[in-house]
Parts: sequence; structure tokens; C-alpha cells
Amino acid sequence: MIINSDHQLAKYQVVGKLSAAILWQLWEATVEGAIPLDIDNLAQRLCQKHGVKPAFKGVGAKKNPYKWTTCISVNDTVVHGIPTSIPLQAGDLVKVDFGLISVEGFYTDHCFTKSIGEPSAEDLRLLQVARRSVQEAARLAVAGKKVGDLSHKMQFLAEQAGFSTVKEFVGHGIGYTMHDEPQIPAWGRAHQGLTLKRGQVLCVESQVIASPDDSVYMEADGWTIKANSGAKAAMFEYMVAVGEKRAIFLTPTLDWPLF
Repeated sequence: MIINSDHQLAKYQVVGKLSAAILWQLWEATVEGAIPLDIDNLAQRLCQKHGVKPAFKGVGAKKNPYKWTTCISVNDTVVHGIPTSIPLQAGDLVKVDFGLISVEGFYTDHCFTKSIGEPSAEDLRLLQVARRSVQEAARLAVAGKKVGDLSHKMQFLAEQAGFSTVKEFVGHGIGYTMHDEPQIPAWGRAHQGLTLKRGQVLCVESQVIASPDDSVYMEADGWTIKANSGAKAAMFEYMVAVGEKRAIFLTPTLDWPLF
């Protein structure tokens, strides 16, 4: 989607703030002893309360559509984790991914990672590197930049720290559909790829694994993606509109705590 007026931008910003407000309530509910399925049910209730629809429900193949409002991925589950009935424990790294469809038909899609309790030094470093890599990439969403500029930034910062970025899943455009062009990998070469245009709405994301091994596998449920190394992973995702001189963040979650 390309935003073509200040009025449209303002409407999308309102939707982004609502989505962030819901996600913040999920952040507050993500505590020791919490049941991921209960967090997912909370997300469903909040969508109903605000008159919006969950963006994730029903996506995927017809024979195996996604049935939940959130993806909740714990520790070495990298992405697309199905909410379970297993209580969260101290030391878990929990990724909560959520999106909605507004009355106007605007989609949102964003994610935080939170440590349950104070993280170990290594887990804190993973959280900090993963967040910084995506935030710095998202800030490059400026007209005239290349997709590869964002991709390279995420890969470089993760690998510089001894971590890796997942190659199979990518950021994306968003708007009146959840997945739009362009695709934005968390790996690539600077100055390569499509040129960003003013007004494009993007989801910039990366799954960072605390291991040089970036390989992953899918569980039998057809959704859950886990790290082959067994290492923990962190994921952050921000929605931005490409600006003339700076990125415009539509989901104001940049300064959220990590635990």
C-alpha cells in the first residue's frame, strides 16, 4: 500500500496506536505463570471490544488455516508459535506477534519479545541486539533507499554479535492486505533491491537466533518454526510508512521494556 494523503496517514496512525495499545495489554499479561492460550483469548476479547478483527485468523492454506489471534513463540520457537496451555516460566523469552484489521480495512502486524523475569546476560544481549537491528533498519525506510539497505542492516548487526537472522521468513509491505510488496528479508546486500517510495507502508522484522546456525524446521502442526540449534530466538517487528526524509513509525512501541 502507498499512503497518498496526510488524511490517510493520520487515519493509519490512529489504527497503529490502537493496535499498539492492544499489544501493550498483551505485554502486561505476559508474565510468569501466564498461559499463552489465555493471552490469546485476551487479544480476541480486546479486538471485539474495539470493533476490529484479528488479522491472523484464517490465513494460510485452506486445509490448515491459522485459528488463533496471536502467535506466541517461546524460547527456541522462532516464529508462528501456536498459543499453548503451558505456563510461562522465569527465564523464558516470549515473542508475541499480533495484528488487526480496522473498520477502514487497514491491517496491522507487529511483534515484541519479552523476558519473563530479569534475563541472563546472554539473553539480554540477544534482546538488545535483535531490537536494535530492527529499529535501525526501520529508520532507513526513507524514499530513495533500497530494500537491501534495511536487509543488510539487520543481518550485519545480528552477525556482528555472533547471532544469525532467519532467512526463510521476511518483512513485507502491508495495507489493505497483510502481505504486500515489497518483501524485506533480514539479510542481504546494501544498495541492492527495490527502491523505496514515499508513502509505502512496511512491516520491518527479523527473527534473530542466539547462534551462528540460522537453520530452522517446521513442526508437524504446519505452523510452529523452531531453531535447529535449540538456541533461543528474539523477534521484533515495527510498522513504518516510508517518509521523504525520515521513517514514520505507525506502531509506537520503540521504547517498550524488554522484561
